[in-house]
Amino acid sequence: MAFPKKPALTLAALAAMMTAPDLLPAFKDYRMLDWSTVPHVLDFQVRTRSDDPIAVEQVRLRPDTTPEKADAPKLVDTAGDLQRFYAALHSTERRDDGAVTRILHYGDSPTTADLITADVRVLFQKEFGDAGHGFVLIAKPWAWYGHRGVTVKGSGWKIEPANTAELRDGQYGLGVVSFRGGPGANSKITLSDAGHTKFEVAWLSQPGGGMFQVAADGRMIGTVDTASPEVIASFQTFAVPEGFKEVTIGGVSGRVRLYGVRFMKDAPGVEYNSMGVNGAAITILARNVGEEHWGEQLRHVKPQLVVINYGTNESVYAKYVDTAFEHELVRAVKRVKKAVPEASILIMSPMDRGQRMLGGEIETVPPLNRLVALEQRVAAEYGCAFFNTFEAMGGPGTMGRWYTAEPRMVGADLIHPMPSGAKIVGNLLYKSLQDGYRRYKLALAKEKFGPPPAGQPEPGSLRQ
Repeated sequence: MAFPKKPALTLAALAAMMTAPDLLPAFKDYRMLDWSTVPHVLDFQVRTRSDDPIAVEQVRLRPDTTPEKADAPKLVDTAGDLQRFYAALHSTERRDDGAVTRILHYGDSPTTADLITADVRVLFQKEFGDAGHGFVLIAKPWAWYGHRGVTVKGSGWKIEPANTAELRDGQYGLGVVSFRGGPGANSKITLSDAGHTKFEVAWLSQPGGGMFQVAADGRMIGTVDTASPEVIASFQTFAVPEGFKEVTIGGVSGRVRLYGVRFMKDAPGVEYNSMGVNGAAITILARNVGEEHWGEQLRHVKPQLVVINYGTNESVYAKYVDTAFEHELVRAVKRVKKAVPEASILIMSPMDRGQRMLGGEIETVPPLNRLVALEQRVAAEYGCAFFNTFEAMGGPGTMGRWYTAEPRMVGADLIHPMPSGAKIVGNLLYKSLQDGYRRYKLALAKEKFGPPPAGQPEPGSLRQ
């Protein structure tokens, strides 16, 4: 019996669509199947359990990495800028009264979805205590905006990220996104963690400002008047009952401009704030946000560490990398130093960014190595710490290996990590900071008790 004609034609067309990108370079971006992954599927092996699954995964993805190269320092802090951050962590670890260590992590699209930052937050709070989730935007600027353990819903807002806003006045709040609304605008933020004891709403007071209402778990707890004779960033903290889980903002009259809600707990611990903007470049901090306004936001939070994590979106523009990126990064660093000189600054390089070549292989975009080197040089020249994410995750070609891994660890754009890939990067960052903190405590012990006896290893000694 002959094979039915229509199914045969359908299968033939599908086979042609799957093979055309490998035969015709013009169609390389429409690849449906990466044939190089087939042997990995056929050679599937059940993984064994490990006490350190992240380390095992890195070895599997990068078997050519030698122990010497794997141990090379990825966190560089020549000027000791992280000492202030470590001192705050030490106070938090001792559970000193009111000892909250606040971290602000500014980044691009992965941070927008709380990727990497969520994993670092969990690790810090597990080790040092949970001081609250931190800052959350009042609505979703992008469909994929999200924070782990938080649900955000909002409607009726004119949403303006600082890098794409029509109103270019620099007044974009801590999270560098502004929300303008009138009657009918509303937001609801729901937490999975019922342990928060207070939250803070941030808005812009201005002439002609309207009013909005704030409710906690459906109970009205305050009405805010945003009218003011001058334009000024404003904040109000609301105490909430035990078991609280939901903030509602609504009842808007007139015109208001809001930024976000910051969730806190009355206990020593770490507050890890994730501030991601889709498509962001370093210019969002260097130019798009107003220096005085943003500086006021930073001073209000009083962070012990500010992470500047950009470069992915700039890394395909060779001329920009070679002529402008360094200047813009320096400008952003100077702004942070001026606003919060007591805070440590960590410049965090972008992850690898892959591109598919004509032959189908995946390689690192050429300008990325130069951009990472520029970031490290700026960190050294301006006394900041530097974390080489690119090298820590495996260096050149990592996204190619992540894309062909099973399960896949980066999306088809070879830029955005899957949750498993983001977890690896988050663990690498946390481990590097934790190792530096252990050395800080070892130095304190030496000052107090002197060095250990000759021949005895130093407790907790780790390579940087």
